[in-house]
Amino acid sequence: MNFETIRIATDARGVATLTLHRPDKHNAMSGRMIEELGEVAQLLGEDAAVRVVILTGAGDSFCAGGDLAWMRAQASASREQRVAEARKLAVALRALNELPKPVIGRINGQAFGGGLGLISVCDTAVAVDAARFGFTEVRLGLIPATISPFVLARMGEGRARRVFMSARIFAAEEARELALVARVVGAGELDAAIETEVTPYLAASPQAVAAAKALARSLGPVIDDATTERTLALLADCWETADTAEGIAAFFERRRPAWQR
Repeated sequence: MNFETIRIATDARGVATLTLHRPDKHNAMSGRMIEELGEVAQLLGEDAAVRVVILTGAGDSFCAGGDLAWMRAQASASREQRVAEARKLAVALRALNELPKPVIGRINGQAFGGGLGLISVCDTAVAVDAARFGFTEVRLGLIPATISPFVLARMGEGRARRVFMSARIFAAEEARELALVARVVGAGELDAAIETEVTPYLAASPQAVAAAKALARSLGPVIDDATTERTLALLADCWETADTAEGIAAFFERRRPAWQR
């Protein structure tokens, strides 16, 4: 299957590298990329030859969050359309989160908004020391609703609250302290660090790895259909507020929103 926004390469060991491939857009998630992420997760999950999945971005960025054109379309959409689009992202994130293979995040650069959701569904993640991170939704009057179950499962409520609702940009070392990533290395050390994470799985039973991952997930925070629907409703409600209208308008008009001091 051919993909417009994603590249997949699998080596002889069964290590599949899933690369977000919109480098000219800093790998921002378009509607098409979101759909393809769900499709790819299903394919990789069903492929018995795949032992490990590496998730990374093309170019200098990991994922800059939502694509501007996608955001503009949401601004003029109906509530039902907004919920439908957000549901696609929730479905893709859940598919990656529940993938019966270990998923290792190779965080090669900046990650904002939805990009942090992608990091959170990885089983572990290694970031370059120059990477920067931020839950930037509140600058637009929005909330990080769709990604929130996965972020809270990864970081825990206490750590998440340090950065979840301030839009503050933070560095890779703080991302490690917050448990968003496990390790931080120099750019020249990234591939070797990823290989260190991959190698143990190649000596482990794929069936046992899948079962152990499912066990860990079943004992962690519940992320089910009800959770998804709750976050979608909260996001839809937020889109209908005056602050979001002002935030989105200010963003596209390249001005400060009324609330900024």
